[in-house]
Amino acid sequence: MASTPAPSAPRPRRRWPWLVLAFGVGIVLLSALAYLLTNIAARKAEAVEYPLKVVKIGPTELDPAVWGKNFPREYNSFVKTKDDTVKTPYGGSVPYNKLEAFPALKRIWAGYAFSVDYNEERGHAYALIDQKDTKRQVAVKQPAACANCHAAEAPLLIEQMGWEEFNGTPYTEISGTLHTGTSCQDCHNPDTMELWISRPAFKNAMEARGIDLSQATRQEMRTYVCAQCHVEYYFKGDQKVLTFPWSKGLKIEEMYAHYEEYGFKDWAHKETAAPMLKTQHPEFEMWSSGLHARSGVACADCHMPYVRDGAVKVSDHWLRSPLTNINQACQTCHKQDEQALKDRITIIQNNTAELLRKAEAVQVEAIDAINAAKAAGATDDQLKDALQLQRKAAFFRDFVAAENSTGFHSPQEAARVLANAIDAARQAQLVATKAGKK
Repeated sequence: MASTPAPSAPRPRRRWPWLVLAFGVGIVLLSALAYLLTNIAARKAEAVEYPLKVVKIGPTELDPAVWGKNFPREYNSFVKTKDDTVKTPYGGSVPYNKLEAFPALKRIWAGYAFSVDYNEERGHAYALIDQKDTKRQVAVKQPAACANCHAAEAPLLIEQMGWEEFNGTPYTEISGTLHTGTSCQDCHNPDTMELWISRPAFKNAMEARGIDLSQATRQEMRTYVCAQCHVEYYFKGDQKVLTFPWSKGLKIEEMYAHYEEYGFKDWAHKETAAPMLKTQHPEFEMWSSGLHARSGVACADCHMPYVRDGAVKVSDHWLRSPLTNINQACQTCHKQDEQALKDRITIIQNNTAELLRKAEAVQVEAIDAINAAKAAGATDDQLKDALQLQRKAAFFRDFVAAENSTGFHSPQEAARVLANAIDAARQAQLVATKAGKK
């Protein structure tokens, strides 16, 4: 019987490859940790050192480029407002002649400077340039009050001349002293860099409403600094004092009631002689009636959203339509697909634009009816109501047209206002037609 061979001795286990691997992994982890710690230290230092203290910003320093030496991130985004090639379906910075695009406006504004020149506005960098270049400056002698929001020098001139004196001075007399459009100092206190109100008209209007601006939160200030200029206004009295028609509230009916009580008109219509009103750019008033306002969303949240540059979080100072920046302007709150958000905005703006074109067409028909009634011998007394309705229809339509969101800031309010504009124009047409028959 064959004997069973003895079992062989076990082979020694080779541990060194695993040791090498573990050592290599350890080196990698240590290197990564060292890089992470170094990077954190660098980011902390970067955050501590920002803003830079390169120059001292004095109370009369208006040049954004000088402020930009201390705040290069904000300045580098602000200079992008010089881009006049940004285009959105109902806005952007590409200038075009709106009177050619919407010829009905020439008749709606007949006899007013806007019937001579009305273009799509460009970015904040052109605030003063475009004001000086517009043909409206030639068509009508404008007061210096126009410079309140278009020139950074306005607060300094107001301090020197006094509030009423500044407003009532002819624009041509101060034009040579105006060199800077939108400036950092319009919104920021040069001593503390905090947001502040630099324009008296807004302070006066808010005080009259019983609102203490010294108690405003920073989030409220992120809207208020914009509301200094993006509002409806008029020039009151012989001194042409810049005034906001808010004595009764911010709704359009309340502002219209203010004008009625004051007996104000911007001009007499060239064809009908109706006492007309021209709305300016009531973004603040329209926004105030919308969902975003009720939800605590400020103007800057959408038009100047926060962005990160290294360890520093800053507001993007390229003020523009959120449509050009959906990711940061909208998707921070709305967790939806970018195209879906664009589609929602497009639907709102398309519907608003459609109503605007209808309102314009009806107003032209009302003007025709009033002219026909006059030709038929209707008296001024018989046409008084028709002229008042023409005034109301134009003011309501313009409230939505001049407001730069094409309805988006408050879609339901925009539709309601335009419905009332169309209704008022139709009533003017009916009253005029009856007066002509009489």
